Amino acid sequence: MRRLAIFLKPYWAAALLGPLLMLLEVSMDLLQPKLMADIVDHGVMAGDFGHIRRVGGWMLLTSLIGLVGGVGCSVFSTIAAQRFGADVRQALFRKVQTFSFRNLEEIHPGSLIIRLTNDVSQVQMFVQMLLRVMVRAPFLAVGSLILAFVINARLALILVVVIPVLFTVVYLIMKKGFPLFSQVQQKLDRINTVLQENLSGIRVVKAFVRSGHETKRFTKANDEYMGVSLKANIVMATMTPVMFLLLNGSIVTVLWLGGNLFWENSLQIGDLVAFINYVTQVLSSLLMVGMMLMNVSRAKASSDRIHEVLDMEPEIRSKQVPEADCITEGQIGFEQVYFAYDGEEWVLKDVSFTARPGETVALLGATGSGKSSLVNLIPRLYEAQRGQVLLDGVNVKDYELKGLRKGIGMVLQEAVLFSGTIRDNICFGKPDASMEEVEQAARAAQAHDFIISMPQGYDTELGQKGVNLSGGQKQRISIARALLVKPAVLIFDDSTSAVDLGTESRIQKALKELMKQSTSLIIAQRISSVLDADRILVLEDGRIVSSGTHLELMGSSEVYREIYRSQLGEEDVIYA
Repeated sequence: MRRLAIFLKPYWAAALLGPLLMLLEVSMDLLQPKLMADIVDHGVMAGDFGHIRRVGGWMLLTSLIGLVGGVGCSVFSTIAAQRFGADVRQALFRKVQTFSFRNLEEIHPGSLIIRLTNDVSQVQMFVQMLLRVMVRAPFLAVGSLILAFVINARLALILVVVIPVLFTVVYLIMKKGFPLFSQVQQKLDRINTVLQENLSGIRVVKAFVRSGHETKRFTKANDEYMGVSLKANIVMATMTPVMFLLLNGSIVTVLWLGGNLFWENSLQIGDLVAFINYVTQVLSSLLMVGMMLMNVSRAKASSDRIHEVLDMEPEIRSKQVPEADCITEGQIGFEQVYFAYDGEEWVLKDVSFTARPGETVALLGATGSGKSSLVNLIPRLYEAQRGQVLLDGVNVKDYELKGLRKGIGMVLQEAVLFSGTIRDNICFGKPDASMEEVEQAARAAQAHDFIISMPQGYDTELGQKGVNLSGGQKQRISIARALLVKPAVLIFDDSTSAVDLGTESRIQKALKELMKQSTSLIIAQRISSVLDADRILVLEDGRIVSSGTHLELMGSSEVYREIYRSQLGEEDVIYA
């Protein structure tokens, strides 16, 4: 957890003022029993009401000063802890943004959400307690112990016996409870993962009537979390009763022995009252330390999980070159490229081709042939293990990532939209776009008509993931979003699968006019979508087995002819 202290450094003033003000409160608390003893011995017992008023006034003043210290400490420690937590969350979020898809496969998104929320909250709460309790408790305990010895060393020996016993109990409980909190966080991750999967796939769950199965999955994860959490909290819950037992036992012993000293005239009644107060403060302070230590185990587990994210090295690193050094022409080149997800089985094998600026190249092949994997290598969403991917003759690894990706527009098969207006989503890649540019992109994507038919038009608010739109409408907004930035390279990953043939044809016609300067890569399941491409690459088992125009492939590629026949019937139709 010490490594996270760097996030507290910018707020050193608040982090310092909090403990200093707490010391002021502790000092006043230590004075209270002595003033009370003075009132009892020299005011009440002597019948001197003037003395009671004077010392009582001092007690009231010390209480007010202590109040100022306590409130000030709470304010400044809260400021420091809250800002610390905000900065840790910000650092985690920034780090996640640098992760490649492969990094994100190592830590599930559900776990990342828990780390950015629950884990940060645990550490933040620990910091706030540290700035308050870990200053108050030790100083109050040490101060009270010293003053207890000053009043009566014989009685104070009781504390010499009790304190080691108390620390032994705390140590044994902590040793047993500490490992459990790591398990608690892991089980909480599992709950979040199951919940996230269920909510994102709720349509599939309902369509296949699998609510019962999903309920069982969640129940299992929930029961496992409850079991570990219950065990951890039961272990920690034993600490408080044991410590109160020691506290109450100590007070009873003090009263018994102190009463005898009073009857022997060895101890004044006021000093006995003060001594009991100091004993209570010592043991209460140690009780606070024990409670603090319970939170240490939770905070330590959370801190380790935060560091796991912060320490993870991004698989894909950006070259530190000027962002202006980006794609201009859009020429794409693959030179003997090999790629695998697991490092063992090649998904792409010896892939080589060139797409010239302004050319439309289609990728065709069976599911699992490597089409999506191929296009993901261009913006470096994944990294090729062998060979080179070139843009404008430069290896994509030599571009600054922002500059590289600004020159590439991607439309994915699964349209991803964000909460906000339709206009916000279309402008996602170009926030300063004019309304005219937005409408032009929407018209080209055949989205303008359905957008203006909605009550608020382009200002219509979308639900999470665009839940209030159809699949085809979401795809068309995604297409408009990519067209708006007018990239040098435009990638369509089966992004018109949810629109009808007529709309798809109009989109393609608009693209030819609007994006004639861009190099386009089109992945399509429907062969009718790629008939007019300048070149068609046929992939099979991760290799390019054929390349050419539609007419060339009909004459030279058996794989292509088979795809054509399976979708459009006999091949002689094409020559009609």
